[in-house]
Amino acid sequence: MKRPLYFSFVLVLIISACGGNPPAPGFNAAASDQQAIEIADHVMEAMGGRRNWDNTRHMAWNFFGRRDLVWDKHTGRVRIDVPGDTSVYLFNVNTMEGRVISHGEEVTDEEAKKELLENGRKIWINDSYWLVMPFKLKDSGVTLKYLREEATEAGAEADVLQLTFENVGVTPQNKYEVWVDKSDHLVKQWAFFREASQDSADGIWPWDNYKPYGSLLLSGDRSDDRGPKNIRVFNELPDEVYSHFEQPGI
Repeated sequence: MKRPLYFSFVLVLIISACGGNPPAPGFNAAASDQQAIEIADHVMEAMGGRRNWDNTRHMAWNFFGRRDLVWDKHTGRVRIDVPGDTSVYLFNVNTMEGRVISHGEEVTDEEAKKELLENGRKIWINDSYWLVMPFKLKDSGVTLKYLREEATEAGAEADVLQLTFENVGVTPQNKYEVWVDKSDHLVKQWAFFREASQDSADGIWPWDNYKPYGSLLLSGDRSDDRGPKNIRVFNELPDEVYSHFEQPGI
């Protein structure tokens, strides 16, 4: 049956009202502030937009000089190389199936492998958050609040948002505050609270030095020398990157 014209028009209005950035299933929209949600949508647009974020497939980066990660956003495949203890994790974060080399030897004991793969999942959750947190302001389990206007330590006028979590991730008791620059709508600073009940942050760090990677703007090689480095984005990568222990050389 052909839909009436007004139905299509109303549908377009609904999509427009969502800002082209619908929340992930489980985002706590009811307890979140509308002002904070609108700012989060501006952040998504400033960093390349929802379509480009969804279409971006392979992301690679180094975390704090400790390890190298490659992530297939479309399938959930992950590769983690840890030179310090000659470990390599090859697994899928959706299915948790995979293989592990620990201290130079492949782990074949199923219980030991399961434990190591869970460790790999925790590494990926932590390290990817340091790379793509601004794209996850409306993620599953997140409650987003508008706190205040406040300049960053670098002097940028900003809106400060608060993220709290419920039943997601490895440490749902954490809390974050993010400073969104009023002029360009990019996150420029963030604060970490180990417990949501804390008034004082455990750390406040810049989120700066944005550069284009593929169709996205990402923050790497930050001014405090922390966080992700050597960021790369690929449309295609050989399957061997996620299935062979040998260093892929990408």
